[in-house]
Amino acid sequence: MTEVFFYHGASDRIAAATALLSGAYAKRKPVTVFAPDHGVADAIDRSLWSSSQLSFIPHCRADSPLAAETPILIADRLETLPPGERLMNLGRAIPAGFERFESLIEVVGQATDDRELARERVRRYRELGHEVRYFDLSNR
Repeated sequence: MTEVFFYHGASDRIAAATALLSGAYAKRKPVTVFAPDHGVADAIDRSLWSSSQLSFIPHCRADSPLAAETPILIADRLETLPPGERLMNLGRAIPAGFERFESLIEVVGQATDDRELARERVRRYRELGHEVRYFDLSNR
């Protein structure tokens, strides 16, 4: 069953997601980033390009010819992607097909609507029988 991790209280959701992706890349752990909103997908793409002057986090869109050899994929759909180890949800709803991944990472900001939607997703994950673990980013 998919493990679900909620990183909540992020003052900057994109920066927090970038930091988590950077950590995964440093540990050689591939991640698919679900970003159905094109503005969010563009923001995470830009952030991964400029997160550090001394390092580069290899990433591309899931429909790129380089996707098979790139550790961080940004996808606006999951239907055509094979099962994987890690999925990061930057959408506002539960991604259809998240169960095909070993773990799901949710990054939640401090905005009221972001928190409320996250609470709804937590309830739904629990209803589906998933254990949810929490990590507070508000003090970082």
